[in-house]
Amino acid sequence: MGSKSPRGEFAARKLMEKRKRFRWSSLYYKRRMLMLDVKADPLEGAPMARGIVLEKVGVESKQPNSAIRKCVRTQLIKNGRVITAFLPGDGALNVVDEHDEVVVEGIGGSRGRSMGDIPGVRWKVIMVNGVSLNELVYGRKQKPAR
Repeated sequence: MGSKSPRGEFAARKLMEKRKRFRWSSLYYKRRMLMLDVKADPLEGAPMARGIVLEKVGVESKQPNSAIRKCVRTQLIKNGRVITAFLPGDGALNVVDEHDEVVVEGIGGSRGRSMGDIPGVRWKVIMVNGVSLNELVYGRKQKPAR
């Protein structure tokens, strides 16, 4: 404890208040308390969200790779925000159509950011019309007709 800290027998309340005030100088504490990351997050802190596919898009990968990563522009049902979600798997783009209902989750990059060589894409599709995208890609299940 520094010399400016109260050291008396009844100093606990003062020490607690001081610590509470000092915590605000920590960037991580401040962002967590003001919920800045949750407010900026289209999923609003949830691990997954449902959305409607608006269009299929190809996103060019970052250097030194050269590819077009297949993604979909998705409008979330809970708040109407539009996000870009990656379609993992060979031929997944052929399974997903416009106006399909998809479930998206985080792509697994550090601190909720994008992953690998896909710039600005922070989510991936895991389900299409209530069926696992993995099952559809491998041909183990049929996509339900809607």
